[in-house]
Amino acid sequence: MNVLSGILPLYKPAGFTSHDCVMKIRKLARTKKVGHTGTLDPDVTGVLPICIGQATKVADYLHDAPKQYRATLTIGFSTDTEDASGAVLETKTIDSSLDEEQIRSVINRFIGNIEQIPPMYSAVKIDGKRLHELAREGKTVERKARPVTIYDIVVEEINLHTEYPAVTYTVTCSKGTYVRTLCTDIGRALGYPAHMSYLQRLRSGPFELAQCVTLEEVEAAVSAGGLQKLLYPLDHALFQYPAVHIPAGRVQAIRNGLSQRHLRPDAWQVGDKLRLYAPDGTFLALHEVTEIDREKGVESKPVRVFPEGEA
Repeated sequence: MNVLSGILPLYKPAGFTSHDCVMKIRKLARTKKVGHTGTLDPDVTGVLPICIGQATKVADYLHDAPKQYRATLTIGFSTDTEDASGAVLETKTIDSSLDEEQIRSVINRFIGNIEQIPPMYSAVKIDGKRLHELAREGKTVERKARPVTIYDIVVEEINLHTEYPAVTYTVTCSKGTYVRTLCTDIGRALGYPAHMSYLQRLRSGPFELAQCVTLEEVEAAVSAGGLQKLLYPLDHALFQYPAVHIPAGRVQAIRNGLSQRHLRPDAWQVGDKLRLYAPDGTFLALHEVTEIDREKGVESKPVRVFPEGEA
């Protein structure tokens, strides 16, 4: 009997928490070994990779991978949750001088390495308690700013012909980025209270919206006995790292957890990670470059080895 294992690129519907999706998949897959790779708020839709079976071993790598979102920033009022679900905190009439050029200029200032203060309505823990629990108790506590990276922002649409102007954009960002906070910070930089009125995750690591399946499609696959066909191999969680095919004579050594010497190092640096494959394409291990020698080549050592049949 084959053990179910792989990554399910799930389309998370509105109204479900990420944990709800995990519990649903656990029930359908009949296994407790299920985990998601990055929380989405209940109102947010989009890409939510679910790791099943042995693939849970690489969930952290998907969680750490860059994400891409489509968001709508609404300018003119802020909320306590920084999104459309919260209570209005502040409103301000929009000055007629606000124009597209000003909005684009301010947004571009947020591309790069920035710092964000986590919102009170978030899962961040302070002194053992989650911020959203404190927020629901009516408490506000001091939060330290955290570094995040905004790789790119592409403005798709600006609507100034409404009481509360709206800006829709796609953003590619590092893990830990709060797009809600990005919206409020952009608004503040424009001189207005603002909030995020819409959010959809378009990409998580190597998985994009077009690859996703719905919960209904998962249920149908389970009924037909074909859930495994919807799953991607666990090495898809590591596609951000270069692939290296090793000689057949070294396959067993790699499976045994030994290091590997690479004679053609390309542009690798110490600390870089590599995906090691057998000549037939079987995924063997994730390695890390530990030494670079101009004459001897590059040495890598295992971060995690995937036994035969596991990957």
